[in-house]
Formats: sequence, structure tokens, C-alpha cells
Amino acid sequence: MGAHFNGVRGFLTAAFILSAGSTAIAGKAVTEEKSRVPPQSLYQTMLDANRQTGWVQFRDFDGAQWIYFTALQTLHCRLSEIRYSINSKTLDENFGLVDCNPQNPMALPPEAGPDAIALKLPANTAQSIAVQVVWEDGTESAVAVYEPCKDVGEQSCAWPLE
Repeated sequence: MGAHFNGVRGFLTAAFILSAGSTAIAGKAVTEEKSRVPPQSLYQTMLDANRQTGWVQFRDFDGAQWIYFTALQTLHCRLSEIRYSINSKTLDENFGLVDCNPQNPMALPPEAGPDAIALKLPANTAQSIAVQVVWEDGTESAVAVYEPCKDVGEQSCAWPLE
């Protein structure tokens, strides 16, 4: 019976040491988990590829004008900021980023609602939107400017101005 007790006590002692060790390296575990997120260069390539079709999309729906940031939110794990401005190039507004889940880095959290991907404005408010992203390393993208597409009904669409 004594040998069994010593075995359990030895197991508990080892478990305590391992858990204390994992607490001491918790910061490293977070870094390793973040390393599961694709590299920033891949996200930059995706952003560049989507510039012509629109980093944002306009939609007239139910008496309101919606501006969707969905394409940019898929990059959220490597972004620090989404800047934008309506009808100017001042970039004086920020669109909030959702939290990054390194297990599913391009997906939005299940609890994210419509405000995580879109602005709702009164009809015909935005004649244009200027958009810029700031990457996690502090570098800034070029500024892209879009206007709503014409004659598309309730479809979402953006036309590049610059």
C-alpha cells in the first residue's frame, strides 16, 4: 500500500511541476498558438488581390445604406487597425476588429453580429469611402477609395475610384 501511495504522490508531484512549468511559459504558448496564423505576407497578397473588386462593399437595403467590411475582417488576425472615412480621405474613423482565434484565423467569432462586419447609414449618405489598413507590424496599406455601384439594386458592390 505504501508503494501505491508513493506512486500517486509522485504522479501528483510531477503534475504540479508540469503545471507550474506551463504557467511559467504561458507567454510562449500564446506565441506558438499565434504562429498558427498564416504569415502577414499572405494576408497582404489577399488584400492586394481584392483591391479592384473592393475591400468594402456598399448595399442599399431596407431604406438604409450598408457598408460591409467583411473582406477586411477576414484579415483581422494580422491587422491592428482598419481606418476609413466617408466622403473624404481624412481616414478619421476606425472600424473595430474582432478578436483573433488562431485555431480558425480567417473566421469571425460565432458571437459576432452585423456590427462586426458592417456600418448602417441613412440612405444615400456615403458617396465614397476611403479605406486603409494598418498591419500588426505597424506598416500601412495604400489608401483605397470606393464609391457605390450604380443600377445594381440591393446587391452589394463597390467601384474603385483610386
